[in-house]
Amino acid sequence: MRRTLLLSILSTLLIPASAQTTITFMNGVIFNDGYAALVPDVAPEPGVIKLRNDLFTTKLTPAELSSIGTSLQMRVVIGALCDNYDRIGSVNLALVPPGSETYDPAQVEHIELGRFITPFMNKNIQPDSVPYVFHIDNVSMLLRDPVLTSTYDIWVELQVFGVPYAAQTQVAGCSGHDDVFSGKLTFTTDDAAPPSDTDVLTPLFFSANFNNYQADATDTLGLTTKSITFQVNDDLTDAAFFLITSNHGSNDNGEEYNRRYHYAYYDGQLKLTYKPGRTTCEPFRQYNTQPNGIYGSSPRTPAQWQSFSNWCPGDVIDIRRINLGPVAAGEHTFMIRVPTAVFVGQQGNFPLSLYFQGTTSGALVNIHESSASDTNFKVYPNPSTGQFTVELPTEEKGEITVTNVLGEQVLQLQATSGTTQLQLGRSGVYMVHLRTAEGYTTKRVVVGQ
Repeated sequence: MRRTLLLSILSTLLIPASAQTTITFMNGVIFNDGYAALVPDVAPEPGVIKLRNDLFTTKLTPAELSSIGTSLQMRVVIGALCDNYDRIGSVNLALVPPGSETYDPAQVEHIELGRFITPFMNKNIQPDSVPYVFHIDNVSMLLRDPVLTSTYDIWVELQVFGVPYAAQTQVAGCSGHDDVFSGKLTFTTDDAAPPSDTDVLTPLFFSANFNNYQADATDTLGLTTKSITFQVNDDLTDAAFFLITSNHGSNDNGEEYNRRYHYAYYDGQLKLTYKPGRTTCEPFRQYNTQPNGIYGSSPRTPAQWQSFSNWCPGDVIDIRRINLGPVAAGEHTFMIRVPTAVFVGQQGNFPLSLYFQGTTSGALVNIHESSASDTNFKVYPNPSTGQFTVELPTEEKGEITVTNVLGEQVLQLQATSGTTQLQLGRSGVYMVHLRTAEGYTTKRVVVGQ
């Protein structure tokens, strides 16, 4: 069997037994220099094809498709080899003509399921790998649609573009090496659910250039605006856009470092306003073990991070869901604008992926926007005289780290479901960071007199 479907039965005295299936697509593929000629896969995994040095793919089997339930979690683990810089990675679905043994990725349609940024890792220092978790329950509907899965073979891709040149001189054991990262990819789903043939999928952009100086990247040169018109063939009872943008790069004082408001429109109506970036990147410092990174030798305050950072090395990039509700058959438009963006010297880019999903019956599965974590933990009372209660959802557990306004760690402890007490002695503003298997979430708390 080319890979295993791991079935684990989870039960408690109070909750009926439920099943989870984990599909392991890739268990340690090796990415090579993205600029070099194809390096053969020296230890190929059954069913996995190396299309490029930065791209591996494998086809979902009928058994795997039939195992998909109503929930779907995607997990990526990237291991350090001989690229010690932060790079963009992604997981994609490729829609390939049925019966194909392989395909040219430039000739088939894709949707991007999730995007992430690798940390500045030194393979000789622990931790030497970083996990990324995405909740993509809406995709489970697509994988259970018999029309879609008979029209296409569904292939899943793991992509990480890396280069080894800095690590060859900066990382012990990397001299002469062109292996840049290792990668693992799994899906976890619940009990298999019946097929559904009510789904509509329209890929719109896939890692498309988005800037103001390339003719194919903007509607009007000089303006950072990109739009697309698409056709909906049937009346839909519910629909949404799934949008990924990332402002990431390495240009000297480049536009990718500046936080700018993004505006997304549907049929001329503003539907979403957002500014990329996290409150702080300190929770990811542990993964950035190579000292040539953006972290420096001492912690940064949240204000310092927010002054320049659109991304955190070692973090996911948000999947932004734009709910539309019912959509009538006919022609519709999507537009995104970043009106204050300035691409000095025609450098920089905001790679853009977007797809439209709807259903002709019922509603799309209700999921949260994907951020570093969707764990809904609470901290109260806030403000407080110094004692706080941290409340985690049922069956949740993780590590709590508290930092002050300078980014210095003042407290760290393990927390499980229910409540945990925190005692902070000095007045001031603190950040409470919760890291779980799903990612991380940060809350701001105030201690008064």
